[in-house]
Amino acid sequence: MKFAPPKESALERFKRYVQVDTQSQEDSDRFPSTEKQLALCRMLLDELKALGVGDATMDQYGYVFGTVPSNLTKEETRRVPAIGFIAHVDTSPAVTGAGVKPVVHENYQGGDITLPGDPTKVIRVEEYPNLKKYTGMDIVTSDGTTLLGADDKAGIAEIMTAVDMLFQNPDLRHGTIKIGFTPDEEVGQGTKYFDIKKFGADFAYTLDGGPLGDIEFETFNAFTAIFEIEGIGVHPGYAKDKLVNAIKMVSKIIERLPQDMSPETTADRQGYIHPYVIDGQNEKVTLKILLRDFEMSGIEEKKKLLEKIREEVQEMYPKGKTKLEYKEYYRNMRYKIEEEPRLLEYAEEAIRRVGAEPRHTLIRGGTDGATLSYKGLLTPNLFAGGEAFHSKIEWVPVQVMEMAVGVILNLAQIWTEKSLEK
Repeated sequence: MKFAPPKESALERFKRYVQVDTQSQEDSDRFPSTEKQLALCRMLLDELKALGVGDATMDQYGYVFGTVPSNLTKEETRRVPAIGFIAHVDTSPAVTGAGVKPVVHENYQGGDITLPGDPTKVIRVEEYPNLKKYTGMDIVTSDGTTLLGADDKAGIAEIMTAVDMLFQNPDLRHGTIKIGFTPDEEVGQGTKYFDIKKFGADFAYTLDGGPLGDIEFETFNAFTAIFEIEGIGVHPGYAKDKLVNAIKMVSKIIERLPQDMSPETTADRQGYIHPYVIDGQNEKVTLKILLRDFEMSGIEEKKKLLEKIREEVQEMYPKGKTKLEYKEYYRNMRYKIEEEPRLLEYAEEAIRRVGAEPRHTLIRGGTDGATLSYKGLLTPNLFAGGEAFHSKIEWVPVQVMEMAVGVILNLAQIWTEKSLEK
Protein backbone atom coordinates (compact mmCIF):
# COMPACT_ATOMS: atom_id res chain seq x y z
CA MET A 1 0.00 0.00 0.00
CA LYS A 2 1.32 3.45 -0.91
CA PHE A 3 0.99 5.89 1.97
CA ALA A 4 0.25 9.61 1.90
CA PRO A 5 3.21 11.47 3.43
CA PRO A 6 3.20 12.87 6.97
CA LYS A 7 2.77 16.56 7.71
CA GLU A 8 6.32 16.59 9.04
CA SER A 9 9.15 14.18 8.24
CA ALA A 10 10.85 11.91 10.74
CA LEU A 11 14.08 13.83 10.17
CA GLU A 12 12.59 17.21 11.04
CA ARG A 13 11.00 15.82 14.17
CA PHE A 14 14.23 14.09 15.14
CA LYS A 15 16.32 17.24 14.72
CA ARG A 16 13.92 19.11 16.99
CA TYR A 17 13.85 16.42 19.69
CA VAL A 18 17.62 15.95 19.96
CA GLN A 19 18.08 19.63 20.76
CA VAL A 20 16.17 19.15 24.02
CA ASP A 21 18.60 18.05 26.74
CA THR A 22 17.02 15.03 28.44
CA GLN A 23 20.00 13.41 30.09
CA SER A 24 18.95 11.24 33.04
CA GLN A 25 20.96 10.86 36.24
CA GLU A 26 22.17 7.85 38.22
CA ASP A 27 21.27 7.54 41.90
CA SER A 28 18.79 10.41 41.88
CA ASP A 29 16.26 10.54 44.71
CA ARG A 30 13.50 11.85 42.44
CA PHE A 31 11.47 10.55 39.48
CA PRO A 32 12.10 11.28 36.77
CA SER A 33 15.73 11.60 37.78
CA THR A 34 16.07 14.99 36.04
CA GLU A 35 13.48 17.72 35.63
CA LYS A 36 14.70 18.53 32.11
CA GLN A 37 13.28 15.29 30.72
CA LEU A 38 9.82 16.71 31.29
CA ALA A 39 10.44 19.45 28.71
CA LEU A 40 10.41 16.87 25.93
CA CYS A 41 7.51 15.01 27.54
CA ARG A 42 5.42 18.19 27.45
CA MET A 43 6.45 18.84 23.85
CA LEU A 44 5.36 15.35 22.82
CA LEU A 45 2.06 15.74 24.68
CA ASP A 46 1.30 18.95 22.79
CA GLU A 47 2.31 17.43 19.47
CA LEU A 48 0.16 14.34 19.98
CA LYS A 49 -2.84 16.54 20.70
CA ALA A 50 -2.10 18.64 17.61
CA LEU A 51 -2.00 15.49 15.49
CA GLY A 52 -5.44 14.48 16.72
CA VAL A 53 -4.71 12.17 19.67
CA GLY A 54 -7.58 13.39 21.78
CA ASP A 55 -6.84 11.37 24.92
CA ALA A 56 -3.12 12.23 25.13
CA THR A 57 -2.03 12.67 28.74
CA MET A 58 1.10 13.14 30.82
CA ASP A 59 0.99 11.84 34.38
CA GLN A 60 2.82 13.08 37.48
CA TYR A 61 5.86 10.95 36.65
CA GLY A 62 6.25 12.18 33.08
CA TYR A 63 4.80 9.21 31.23
CA VAL A 64 3.05 10.34 28.05
CA PHE A 65 0.26 8.05 26.80
CA GLY A 66 -2.17 8.39 23.94
CA THR A 67 -4.43 6.43 21.59
CA VAL A 68 -4.94 6.36 17.86
CA PRO A 69 -8.49 4.94 17.76
CA SER A 70 -9.36 1.94 15.64
CA ASN A 71 -10.92 2.75 12.27
CA LEU A 72 -12.53 -0.69 12.06
CA THR A 73 -16.09 -1.63 12.88
CA LYS A 74 -16.92 -2.24 16.52
CA GLU A 75 -16.96 -6.00 16.01
CA GLU A 76 -13.67 -5.96 14.09
CA THR A 77 -12.04 -3.80 16.75
CA ARG A 78 -13.00 -6.33 19.37
CA ARG A 79 -11.16 -9.05 17.42
CA VAL A 80 -7.93 -7.09 16.84
CA PRO A 81 -5.51 -6.71 19.79
CA ALA A 82 -4.57 -3.19 20.85
CA ILE A 83 -0.91 -2.73 19.90
CA GLY A 84 1.42 -0.31 21.66
CA PHE A 85 4.56 1.46 20.48
CA ILE A 86 6.96 2.78 23.13
CA ALA A 87 10.15 4.87 23.20
CA HIS A 88 12.08 6.64 25.96
CA VAL A 89 12.81 10.35 26.21
CA ASP A 90 16.01 10.31 28.26
CA THR A 91 19.58 10.06 27.01
CA SER A 92 22.57 8.42 28.66
CA PRO A 93 24.23 9.99 31.73
CA ALA A 94 27.59 8.98 30.23
CA VAL A 95 27.87 11.75 27.62
CA THR A 96 26.49 15.28 27.61
CA GLY A 97 23.24 15.85 25.75
CA ALA A 98 23.21 19.64 26.10
CA GLY A 99 23.57 21.81 23.02
CA VAL A 100 23.25 19.01 20.48
CA LYS A 101 23.87 20.25 16.94
CA PRO A 102 22.55 17.63 14.51
CA VAL A 103 24.49 17.39 11.26
CA VAL A 104 23.04 15.69 8.16
CA HIS A 105 25.66 14.15 5.88
CA GLU A 106 23.63 13.97 2.69
CA ASN A 107 24.08 11.26 0.07
CA TYR A 108 26.80 9.41 1.97
CA GLN A 109 29.24 7.93 -0.53
CA GLY A 110 31.38 5.74 1.68
CA GLY A 111 34.45 6.20 3.82
CA ASP A 112 34.98 7.47 7.34
CA ILE A 113 32.93 10.42 8.61
CA THR A 114 34.83 13.16 10.46
CA LEU A 115 32.62 15.23 12.72
CA PRO A 116 32.95 18.99 12.18
CA GLY A 117 32.86 20.18 15.80
CA ASP A 118 35.73 17.92 16.87
CA PRO A 119 37.88 16.45 14.07
CA THR A 120 39.26 13.86 16.50
CA LYS A 121 35.81 12.25 16.52
CA VAL A 122 35.65 9.98 13.46
CA ILE A 123 33.05 7.34 12.56
CA ARG A 124 35.24 4.67 11.00
CA VAL A 125 33.94 2.11 8.55
CA GLU A 126 36.31 -0.43 10.07
CA GLU A 127 34.50 -0.09 13.40
CA TYR A 128 31.00 0.38 11.96
CA PRO A 129 30.83 -1.80 8.83
CA ASN A 130 27.08 -1.24 8.50
CA LEU A 131 27.99 2.14 6.99
CA LYS A 132 28.74 0.24 3.77
CA LYS A 133 25.07 -0.74 3.53
CA TYR A 134 23.94 2.86 3.67
CA THR A 135 25.70 4.31 0.63
CA GLY A 136 23.46 6.95 -0.92
CA MET A 137 21.57 7.55 2.32
CA ASP A 138 21.67 10.63 4.55
CA ILE A 139 23.55 10.03 7.81
CA VAL A 140 22.73 12.14 10.88
CA THR A 141 25.40 12.75 13.52
CA SER A 142 26.11 15.32 16.20
CA ASP A 143 28.92 17.79 15.55
CA GLY A 144 31.16 15.58 17.70
CA THR A 145 30.99 17.60 20.92
CA THR A 146 27.92 15.82 22.35
CA LEU A 147 26.05 12.61 21.84
CA LEU A 148 23.36 12.71 19.16
CA GLY A 149 20.43 11.25 21.08
CA ALA A 150 19.29 8.68 18.53
CA ASP A 151 18.91 6.48 21.59
CA ASP A 152 16.02 6.89 21.76
CA LYS A 153 14.85 10.06 20.05
CA ALA A 154 15.04 8.23 16.74
CA GLY A 155 12.40 5.88 18.13
CA ILE A 156 10.31 8.83 19.33
CA ALA A 157 10.49 10.53 15.92
CA GLU A 158 9.52 7.29 14.19
CA ILE A 159 6.51 6.72 16.42
CA MET A 160 5.34 10.32 16.12
CA THR A 161 5.69 10.23 12.34
CA ALA A 162 3.74 6.97 12.22
CA VAL A 163 0.96 8.57 14.30
CA ASP A 164 0.91 11.47 11.85
CA MET A 165 0.65 9.05 8.91
CA LEU A 166 -2.11 6.99 10.52
CA PHE A 167 -4.23 10.15 10.59
CA GLN A 168 -3.16 11.10 7.04
CA ASN A 169 -4.08 7.65 5.70
CA PRO A 170 -7.60 6.79 6.87
CA ASP A 171 -7.77 3.93 4.34
CA LEU A 172 -5.05 2.10 6.26
CA ARG A 173 -7.16 -0.30 8.31
CA HIS A 174 -5.95 -0.73 11.85
CA GLY A 175 -7.12 -1.59 15.30
CA THR A 176 -6.48 0.43 18.44
CA ILE A 177 -2.94 1.83 18.57
CA LYS A 178 -1.43 2.87 21.90
CA ILE A 179 1.49 5.30 22.17
CA GLY A 180 3.83 5.59 25.16
CA PHE A 181 6.88 7.71 25.96
CA THR A 182 8.83 6.97 29.13
CA PRO A 183 11.52 8.74 31.21
CA ASP A 184 14.60 7.29 32.91
CA GLU A 185 15.13 4.19 30.77
CA GLU A 186 18.88 4.80 30.66
CA VAL A 187 19.16 4.54 34.44
CA GLY A 188 17.09 1.36 34.62
CA GLN A 189 13.91 3.00 35.94
CA GLY A 190 11.88 3.41 32.76
CA THR A 191 9.00 1.20 33.86
CA LYS A 192 9.04 2.03 37.57
CA TYR A 193 5.66 3.81 37.45
CA PHE A 194 4.48 2.60 34.04
CA ASP A 195 0.74 1.93 34.43
CA ILE A 196 0.10 -1.03 32.11
CA LYS A 197 -3.64 -0.97 32.73
CA LYS A 198 -3.87 2.72 31.90
CA PHE A 199 -1.70 2.25 28.82
CA GLY A 200 -4.26 -0.24 27.58
CA ALA A 201 -2.30 -2.29 25.03
CA ASP A 202 -2.57 -6.06 24.67
CA PHE A 203 0.94 -6.30 23.22
CA ALA A 204 3.62 -3.71 22.52
CA TYR A 205 6.92 -3.00 20.80
CA THR A 206 9.70 -0.67 21.89
CA LEU A 207 11.44 1.25 19.09
CA ASP A 208 14.82 1.34 20.81
CA GLY A 209 17.04 -1.01 18.83
CA GLY A 210 19.99 -0.57 16.51
CA PRO A 211 20.63 -1.37 12.84
CA LEU A 212 18.07 -1.94 10.11
CA GLY A 213 16.10 -5.16 10.48
CA ASP A 214 17.01 -5.96 14.07
CA ILE A 215 14.45 -7.63 16.33
CA GLU A 216 15.53 -8.04 19.93
CA PHE A 217 13.63 -10.32 22.26
CA GLU A 218 16.40 -11.77 24.39
CA THR A 219 18.10 -9.90 27.21
CA PHE A 220 20.44 -10.79 30.01
CA ASN A 221 19.15 -11.99 33.32
CA ALA A 222 20.44 -9.16 35.49
CA PHE A 223 21.46 -9.43 39.13
CA THR A 224 23.79 -7.44 41.37
CA ALA A 225 25.90 -9.12 44.04
CA ILE A 226 26.53 -6.89 47.06
CA PHE A 227 29.43 -7.69 49.39
CA GLU A 228 29.43 -5.97 52.77
CA ILE A 229 32.92 -6.38 54.20
CA GLU A 230 33.75 -5.42 57.79
CA GLY A 231 37.29 -5.27 59.09
CA ILE A 232 38.63 -4.01 62.39
CA GLY A 233 39.87 -0.44 62.52
CA VAL A 234 42.94 0.25 64.65
CA HIS A 235 45.50 3.06 64.63
CA PRO A 236 48.11 1.76 62.12
CA GLY A 237 50.92 2.57 64.51
CA TYR A 238 49.56 0.04 66.99
CA ALA A 239 47.88 -2.37 64.59
CA LYS A 240 49.99 -5.51 64.88
CA ASP A 241 47.76 -8.59 65.30
CA LYS A 242 44.72 -6.32 65.66
CA LEU A 243 43.99 -4.48 62.39
CA VAL A 244 41.82 -6.22 59.79
CA ASN A 245 41.82 -4.13 56.60
CA ALA A 246 38.50 -4.37 54.75
CA ILE A 247 40.07 -2.87 51.63
CA LYS A 248 42.56 -5.73 51.47
CA MET A 249 39.74 -8.21 52.01
CA VAL A 250 37.90 -6.76 49.03
CA SER A 251 41.08 -6.89 46.95
CA LYS A 252 41.26 -10.63 47.63
CA ILE A 253 37.71 -11.02 46.37
CA ILE A 254 38.41 -9.10 43.18
CA GLU A 255 41.65 -10.94 42.37
CA ARG A 256 39.76 -14.25 42.56
CA LEU A 257 37.21 -13.26 39.92
CA PRO A 258 37.80 -15.23 36.70
CA GLN A 259 39.32 -13.04 33.98
CA ASP A 260 37.50 -14.97 31.26
CA MET A 261 34.16 -13.93 32.80
CA SER A 262 34.72 -10.17 32.65
CA PRO A 263 32.90 -7.85 30.20
CA GLU A 264 36.10 -7.12 28.29
CA THR A 265 36.65 -10.83 27.55
CA THR A 266 33.10 -11.92 26.71
CA ALA A 267 30.73 -11.47 23.77
CA ASP A 268 27.60 -12.87 22.11
CA ARG A 269 25.86 -15.31 24.47
CA GLN A 270 28.56 -15.28 27.15
CA GLY A 271 27.63 -13.85 30.51
CA TYR A 272 29.94 -11.91 32.80
CA ILE A 273 30.90 -10.92 36.34
CA HIS A 274 31.75 -7.24 36.61
CA PRO A 275 32.85 -5.39 39.79
CA TYR A 276 31.71 -1.81 39.28
CA VAL A 277 31.39 -0.04 42.65
CA ILE A 278 33.73 0.03 45.65
CA ASP A 279 32.77 2.31 48.51
CA GLY A 280 34.21 2.65 51.99
CA GLN A 281 37.37 2.77 54.04
CA ASN A 282 39.66 0.28 55.70
CA GLU A 283 37.11 -0.62 58.38
CA LYS A 284 34.08 -1.23 56.16
CA VAL A 285 33.75 -1.56 52.39
CA THR A 286 30.85 -2.25 50.05
CA LEU A 287 31.60 -3.99 46.77
CA LYS A 288 28.95 -4.26 44.05
CA ILE A 289 29.31 -6.76 41.24
CA LEU A 290 27.08 -7.10 38.18
CA LEU A 291 26.04 -10.65 37.29
CA ARG A 292 24.77 -11.11 33.74
CA ASP A 293 23.80 -14.27 31.87
CA PHE A 294 21.22 -15.23 29.25
CA GLU A 295 20.31 -18.36 31.22
CA MET A 296 19.28 -18.51 34.87
CA SER A 297 21.48 -21.57 35.27
CA GLY A 298 24.42 -19.32 34.42
CA ILE A 299 23.36 -16.82 37.09
CA GLU A 300 23.17 -19.59 39.67
CA GLU A 301 26.65 -20.82 38.72
CA LYS A 302 28.02 -17.30 39.17
CA LYS A 303 26.34 -17.02 42.56
CA LYS A 304 27.96 -20.29 43.66
CA LEU A 305 31.34 -19.01 42.51
CA LEU A 306 30.98 -15.78 44.49
CA GLU A 307 29.89 -17.68 47.58
CA LYS A 308 32.97 -19.89 47.28
CA ILE A 309 35.15 -16.78 47.02
CA ARG A 310 33.42 -15.24 50.04
CA GLU A 311 34.13 -18.37 52.08
CA GLU A 312 37.78 -18.40 51.04
CA VAL A 313 38.28 -14.75 52.00
CA GLN A 314 36.43 -15.25 55.28
CA GLU A 315 38.84 -18.07 56.13
CA MET A 316 41.79 -15.80 55.33
CA TYR A 317 40.46 -13.10 57.66
CA PRO A 318 38.62 -14.91 60.48
CA LYS A 319 38.27 -11.73 62.55
CA GLY A 320 36.60 -9.91 59.66
CA LYS A 321 33.03 -10.27 58.48
CA THR A 322 31.85 -11.01 54.96
CA LYS A 323 28.22 -10.71 53.92
CA LEU A 324 26.89 -11.41 50.41
CA GLU A 325 23.41 -10.52 49.15
CA TYR A 326 21.80 -10.28 45.72
CA LYS A 327 19.43 -7.87 44.06
CA GLU A 328 17.43 -8.85 40.97
CA TYR A 329 16.85 -6.21 38.27
CA TYR A 330 15.30 -8.02 35.32
CA ARG A 331 15.12 -11.41 33.63
CA ASN A 332 15.55 -12.56 30.07
CA MET A 333 12.46 -11.40 28.21
CA ARG A 334 12.75 -14.37 25.85
CA TYR A 335 10.98 -16.60 28.39
CA LYS A 336 7.90 -14.38 28.15
CA ILE A 337 8.01 -13.34 24.47
CA GLU A 338 8.07 -16.99 23.39
CA GLU A 339 4.61 -17.35 24.92
CA GLU A 340 3.18 -15.33 22.00
CA PRO A 341 4.82 -16.30 18.66
CA ARG A 342 2.78 -13.74 16.71
CA LEU A 343 4.80 -10.88 18.18
CA LEU A 344 7.92 -12.00 16.33
CA GLU A 345 6.24 -13.47 13.26
CA TYR A 346 4.39 -10.25 12.52
CA ALA A 347 7.48 -8.12 13.20
CA GLU A 348 9.44 -10.20 10.71
CA GLU A 349 6.73 -9.74 8.09
CA ALA A 350 6.53 -5.99 8.77
CA ILE A 351 10.28 -5.66 8.21
CA ARG A 352 10.18 -7.68 4.99
CA ARG A 353 7.45 -5.41 3.67
CA VAL A 354 9.82 -2.42 3.85
CA GLY A 355 12.39 -4.35 1.85
CA ALA A 356 14.71 -5.34 4.68
CA GLU A 357 15.72 -8.69 6.09
CA PRO A 358 14.71 -9.33 9.71
CA ARG A 359 17.50 -10.39 12.04
CA HIS A 360 17.14 -11.67 15.59
CA THR A 361 19.79 -10.16 17.85
CA LEU A 362 20.68 -10.36 21.52
CA ILE A 363 20.62 -7.43 23.92
CA ARG A 364 23.73 -7.60 26.07
CA GLY A 365 21.90 -5.45 28.55
CA GLY A 366 18.30 -4.68 29.37
CA THR A 367 15.35 -2.83 27.94
CA ASP A 368 12.04 -1.46 29.17
CA GLY A 369 10.46 -4.34 27.28
CA ALA A 370 12.08 -6.89 29.56
CA THR A 371 10.46 -5.43 32.67
CA LEU A 372 7.15 -4.78 30.93
CA SER A 373 7.05 -8.36 29.67
CA TYR A 374 7.31 -9.66 33.22
CA LYS A 375 4.65 -7.22 34.36
CA GLY A 376 2.24 -8.65 31.81
CA LEU A 377 2.78 -6.55 28.67
CA LEU A 378 4.84 -8.61 26.21
CA THR A 379 7.16 -6.12 24.51
CA PRO A 380 9.99 -7.07 22.11
CA ASN A 381 12.34 -4.39 20.79
CA LEU A 382 12.60 -3.25 17.16
CA PHE A 383 15.32 -1.37 15.31
CA ALA A 384 15.31 2.44 15.39
CA GLY A 385 18.38 2.71 13.16
CA GLY A 386 21.04 4.22 15.40
CA GLU A 387 24.54 3.00 16.15
CA ALA A 388 27.40 3.93 18.51
CA PHE A 389 24.91 4.76 21.26
CA HIS A 390 26.15 6.61 24.37
CA SER A 391 29.02 8.20 22.48
CA LYS A 392 29.87 11.39 20.60
CA ILE A 393 30.06 9.45 17.33
CA GLU A 394 26.48 8.19 17.55
CA TRP A 395 24.78 8.15 14.14
CA VAL A 396 21.57 7.17 12.35
CA PRO A 397 20.56 6.99 8.65
CA VAL A 398 17.50 9.05 7.77
CA GLN A 399 16.17 6.44 5.36
CA VAL A 400 16.40 3.71 8.00
CA MET A 401 14.33 5.88 10.32
CA GLU A 402 11.77 6.18 7.54
CA MET A 403 11.77 2.40 7.12
CA ALA A 404 11.12 2.05 10.85
CA VAL A 405 8.07 4.26 10.39
CA GLY A 406 6.97 1.86 7.67
CA VAL A 407 7.43 -1.08 10.01
CA ILE A 408 5.09 0.53 12.56
CA LEU A 409 2.44 1.08 9.89
CA ASN A 410 2.91 -2.44 8.58
CA LEU A 411 2.49 -3.90 12.05
CA ALA A 412 -0.76 -2.00 12.46
CA GLN A 413 -1.97 -3.56 9.20
CA ILE A 414 -0.63 -7.06 9.81
CA TRP A 415 -2.18 -7.40 13.27
CA THR A 416 -5.46 -6.33 11.68
CA GLU A 417 -5.19 -8.63 8.66
CA LYS A 418 -4.18 -11.71 10.62
CA SER A 419 -6.67 -11.18 13.42
CA LEU A 420 -9.61 -10.78 11.03
CA GLU A 421 -8.64 -13.82 8.97
CA LYS A 422 -9.79 -16.12 11.76
